[in-house]
Amino acid sequence: MKILLIEDDSETADYIVQGLEEEGHTVSVANDGRQGLLDGAAEAWDLLIVDRLLPELDGISVVRLLRGSGVEAPMLFLTTLGGIDDRVAGLNVGGDDYLVKPFAFAELVARITALGRRSRRTSPETLLKVADLEVDLLARTVRRAKVAIDLQPREFRLLEYLIRHAGQVVTRTMLLENVWEVHFDPHTNVVESHVSRLRSKIAKGGDSELIHTVRGAGYCLRAPV
Repeated sequence: MKILLIEDDSETADYIVQGLEEEGHTVSVANDGRQGLLDGAAEAWDLLIVDRLLPELDGISVVRLLRGSGVEAPMLFLTTLGGIDDRVAGLNVGGDDYLVKPFAFAELVARITALGRRSRRTSPETLLKVADLEVDLLARTVRRAKVAIDLQPREFRLLEYLIRHAGQVVTRTMLLENVWEVHFDPHTNVVESHVSRLRSKIAKGGDSELIHTVRGAGYCLRAPV
């Protein structure tokens, strides 16, 4: 797993890094909250381990801001703050687990393994990806190269259907029935106009086209070749 450790105590960080690398993980360290926030948002991580008592920016704020920016990776709080209220606060801002220092390293490894299994099991159902396009079905958000794209509700439903059938040709009739819930041809250009608007939003800023017209058949959302 690719792990970001946000920990200001160098001895603790070195201990965790050595142990996790021996377990086969790749670990990067940010030694204050502000750097952790920047690093957490800049790359795709399999897991973040976050201390709560950090310089520059506390761990609660780091997790809250990362969740608000769309980061979906599992986040484990590792901290000396072990009260019930502390645990509840950490989980409420978006933490997935909470481990109190001092800790047994074997327990940390077990929790990391469990979070990794949970992430692999749930992410295909809630976060759909094609190339650098991400559709979060829970948050109802769309990002391309981590830049948010504002879609109208119907455009979101259209994109959701296309990305669920990525790589397949989707006909106009299929879109009418599944996106508009219309089981007859209204003889309008509603599908064509919505696909055109969606395509322009997805490819805004010169990004490569992902939604392709298949002449005489329909449309296909696929990654660039």
